[in-house]
Amino acid sequence: MTGEAVDRLRIEKLFSFVEHHNCEPATSNLPLRKAAAVAVVENPYAGRNVDDLSPLIQASEELGRVLADAAIGALGAYPVQSYGKGAVVGLAGEQEHANALITTTFANPLRAAVGGGKAWISSFTKRAAPGATIDIPLASKDALYVRSHYDGMTLTLPDAPLPNQIAVIICIANRGRINARVGGLRHEDMRGEDGLV
Repeated sequence: MTGEAVDRLRIEKLFSFVEHHNCEPATSNLPLRKAAAVAVVENPYAGRNVDDLSPLIQASEELGRVLADAAIGALGAYPVQSYGKGAVVGLAGEQEHANALITTTFANPLRAAVGGGKAWISSFTKRAAPGATIDIPLASKDALYVRSHYDGMTLTLPDAPLPNQIAVIICIANRGRINARVGGLRHEDMRGEDGLV
């Protein structure tokens, strides 16, 4: 079966999550703040085998804008240094439905909202029942080799996704891990030209 048009994804719920970690004054005065925005949308292809998922991909652009704005609002006055994305599809859907919603089409509004981002955006998807927990990977938005920014955010989604839903997620953070000291490229030394260094 080919995919029929999906003009707009119907957002059924929105969630925001914030983690705010104050550092010991001896290590840093800058707290680590992570924020996530989650949109639970109806899966138009739940329970059906659809070959062409491009309508879902195209419809994800507006969703990317909504979630980028919500995540940045939750982060507050802090600048974004790292980002990640993910999705959990309900059990009547396929993991590929979740992946279709977090391609570059979805991610470009996030890059625009954070003032660029040369690095690819780490992601994770899975199928699960309501109440699922998912770990969203985080990495530097400008240089993947900045090892201090390899991190993540664990989210538990209350009563979502239902079998015919997809929970789509953007996470952002204002800095790398607290007390990061395993070497590698430092954030202040990156060039941010090619997404790697």
